[in-house]
Amino acid sequence: MARKRHDYPIIEGLEITTLAAEGKAMGRVGDMVVFVPMTVPGDVVDVQIRRKRRRFMEGTAVRFVRRSPMRVEPFCPHFGVCGGCKWQNLPYDEQLRFKTEQVRDQLARIGKISLPEVRPCLGSARRQYYRNKLEFTFSDKRWLTYEEIASGADIEREPALGFHIPDSFDKVLDICRCYLQPDPSNDIRTETRRFCIDHGYTFHDVRRHEGLMRNMIIRTASTGEVMVIVVFAEEDRGRITTLLDHLAARFPQITSLYYVVNTKLNDSIADLPHTLYRGADHIAERMEGLTFRVGPKSFYQTNSEQAYELYKVARGFAALTGTETLYDLYTGTGTIANFCAAAARSVIGVEYVPEAIEDARRNSEANGIGNTRFYAGDMKDVLDDGFIARNGHPDVMILDPPRAGVDPRVIEVILRAAPDRIVYVSCNPATQARDLSLMDTAYRVTAVQPVDMFPHTHHVENVVRLDRR
Repeated sequence: MARKRHDYPIIEGLEITTLAAEGKAMGRVGDMVVFVPMTVPGDVVDVQIRRKRRRFMEGTAVRFVRRSPMRVEPFCPHFGVCGGCKWQNLPYDEQLRFKTEQVRDQLARIGKISLPEVRPCLGSARRQYYRNKLEFTFSDKRWLTYEEIASGADIEREPALGFHIPDSFDKVLDICRCYLQPDPSNDIRTETRRFCIDHGYTFHDVRRHEGLMRNMIIRTASTGEVMVIVVFAEEDRGRITTLLDHLAARFPQITSLYYVVNTKLNDSIADLPHTLYRGADHIAERMEGLTFRVGPKSFYQTNSEQAYELYKVARGFAALTGTETLYDLYTGTGTIANFCAAAARSVIGVEYVPEAIEDARRNSEANGIGNTRFYAGDMKDVLDDGFIARNGHPDVMILDPPRAGVDPRVIEVILRAAPDRIVYVSCNPATQARDLSLMDTAYRVTAVQPVDMFPHTHHVENVVRLDRR
């Protein structure tokens, strides 16, 4: 029989000694590691153990015996509940220091390769309101905080429009204000919730698969343009048009208004039609004199200002002189490809999402860039020896894969192509380390630069330069 949660012990006076993976911190009891979220090194806490395994335990701080002098006051009222921005209680310099250590540790421990000195993590100038995209979820009952439950009061479970509680697909915290995305994001979200409640719109119940309102995506561009995508669970034309007309009238800042009807059991909408209701079919981002169109299905780095710093690092590592053929694999909407095009002889971009490739081509055309070619398809199916023979030998390759990293079959093709340099941009240093180890016989790592795209979180982007041995 499984052990009941209330049978787990309380550990008194645990000293938190270091940060750990996934935004947690940890201390030790004998040989046992204890992970405690929302704490920082130097805290001494009483911990209610929630989970116990042979080599580690996880728990929640139920009392602070002593607070660390390192600790800072979180700025968000939802800190500790919504699951985002877990490091608001940690000074930013310490966040950057740990991210640098995290990259160094994962590349060395997982990759087991020789490394140059890892450069200090490049910090983000903007640490609040830095995201250009957020997705919110509707729920027919808002999640009650532990404090509300413990109070014993009779609290009305109002509908919610906010974020999922960590590890809970059916629990949504209603958000009063989010510090991640600039105006008018908060006003659009709160007004949508108010309007839907006042006009009797039903909010989704994911367990029963009932309720009209499912999701809302808001994209804000550095140009001031705003895209809103509202996801409905059924084709209720009257209510759809009433809500969208209200949002368009209430927020003239919305330059692109879409809706999606999703009748599936999951929230993924990439495979569904996105209907343009009003405005332009895209918003625009600008970077170093270039304009990039971002459609409803486009991937664009969610921290626009820091994306510029990231791409400058990648371009610098590529060391282009104007004579090279550059391959940009996992090109997305062609941002890196077009950003580097002026410094290369030709650029070949490959991406899985056809809509993103169409945006990449339009971005080249709109910016007067004539030396790029883009191809859509699964990387392991598109990139083969024949593709390289048709498009020319790559002198330099830039890789910017998803979190899962590069497929081993793609790495085999890259090794046969043998470019002089590879620049590997990764949002997951662990899978990056795995891939670097597969290329280690042919390439040596000559530069490592972590970049902080997501302040107050444990996530880190990392750029590595590899030179052919």
